[in-house]
Amino acid sequence: MAALCMAGHVTAAAAHAQTDYFNTDAGRPIRTEDAYAIERRALELQVAPLRLERARGGAYRWGVEPEIAIGLLPRTQVEIGFPVEHTEGPRGTRTTALAGLEMSALYNFNHETRFPALAVVADLLIPAGPAGPDRYVPSFKAIATKTFPWARFHVNGQISLNRDAVNASVTSANAELSRWTAGVAVDKTLPLKSMLFTAELVASEPMTAGLAQRWDAAGGSRIQLSPRVAFDVGGGYRLRGDEQGWFFTTGAAVAIGFPWAPRR
Repeated sequence: MAALCMAGHVTAAAAHAQTDYFNTDAGRPIRTEDAYAIERRALELQVAPLRLERARGGAYRWGVEPEIAIGLLPRTQVEIGFPVEHTEGPRGTRTTALAGLEMSALYNFNHETRFPALAVVADLLIPAGPAGPDRYVPSFKAIATKTFPWARFHVNGQISLNRDAVNASVTSANAELSRWTAGVAVDKTLPLKSMLFTAELVASEPMTAGLAQRWDAAGGSRIQLSPRVAFDVGGGYRLRGDEQGWFFTTGAAVAIGFPWAPRR
């Protein structure tokens, strides 16, 4: 009986994971995400999210942020991330260090009807590591998702509650720290190929005073490689703001379940 129960959980987790390509998380492959949480009692490991940037001056910066996402309650997921950054400074100096500890919780209010799906995200960047912020940086995000027969649309708006300047070198592997961020995205799925294509336009105001407002355009794709593994790749260009240049993102997620938790 125990073996049958465990097999049922594994099968259910695999069935859910087969549609992971459809769930657009922040940074996988673009910053704008949809309003849906992962399934209750699901656990997702983001094992290789990478963001590489190159400014016009030729300076490179990259970051990785391994994350763990857990569906603790219906329509609710919590995440914890460990951003690590590599920067190149003057005279060829290079630094690789932990850039804080990021914790977030997403709650989805409703499924789509005539009205879009809505969700809120509470995020907290905790001071940790040599490249981390010098204070706690809490923020809140509102998300709306609306599906049409030919495409899905997403709108994200995020604001930081700590609007004072923090460690100027700090960025996240997925997105630079901002006083506020607003983005709109559109995606198109190919269900028979388990693939999604997406594009976005994002505006943001840097946390560091005196820097110009940023406008980024990006696009990418997600594909289901196996029942449990989804892969994503994307890229874009900073159209306006300091350090204009291109950026590239890639990553993979592995979805599993909790076989010891009873299903209801």
